Amino acid sequence: MAKKQKAAVAAEEPAMVTPPKKQKKVEYKDRLYELIINDTPITYILNSRGILYFDKEKGYEREIKYCENQKTIFEDEMKGSQRLTHISFRNGKLFVPKEKQTLQKFLDVHPKNGVAYKEFDAVQIAEDELDVIELEIEALTAAQTIEIDHAEAILRSELGNKVSTMTSKELKRDLLLFARRNPNLFLELVNDENINIRNIGIKAVEMNIINLSSDQRTFNWASTGRKLITVPFDENPYSALAAWFKTDEGVEVFQTIEKRLK
Repeated sequence: MAKKQKAAVAAEEPAMVTPPKKQKKVEYKDRLYELIINDTPITYILNSRGILYFDKEKGYEREIKYCENQKTIFEDEMKGSQRLTHISFRNGKLFVPKEKQTLQKFLDVHPKNGVAYKEFDAVQIAEDELDVIELEIEALTAAQTIEIDHAEAILRSELGNKVSTMTSKELKRDLLLFARRNPNLFLELVNDENINIRNIGIKAVEMNIINLSSDQRTFNWASTGRKLITVPFDENPYSALAAWFKTDEGVEVFQTIEKRLK
């Protein structure tokens, strides 16, 4: 009797059901695609056949192509005649209405997506523009608070010896222009701990306190000709000098140069 009751209970227990896989939600909307190659031709024809696509769900490569009279992009799923259709970008753009889901799917998985073209994304563009604006504001704010010696050091990396003849107002103006024009590079230079040290080295050469040999390999005292440092191969001479100034031997030379520049 007990066995029969157990069997009855077991029969009443619900069977385990595997939940169905969630289907990726398809967003039906008009889409605009833009070429991202350097030289944009008047007409750009995208290859629409003979393309292999790795299907992660099936675990093997499948041929894809775009046929206007088919409801799939997979060649092995197509039925009946296959009417291949040209995919043409005109003046760098291709508009695909929401009704053409097969074409949108083809453009989404095409290997040239992200290489030769991409979908126009107004939200992403707005985010990118916002990032640029915020970076410009950060750079301009930093430029307004920088001391004149630091400003000279930063601008020297861009303008060279020209900064030696510029007034403080000209330096400030060009610094703000530089910050607005290339905020990323400007902020890198602002945070470069060697920028001021390198500037001292350049000024020392300009003032004939030290000399840099014609082959850009050796720094010497101008007054005595005594060698200070040999520049490592393939290294910027002033970057090498700035690094040497921070050594036990170089710090004394740096302090002497600073005094002579004042």
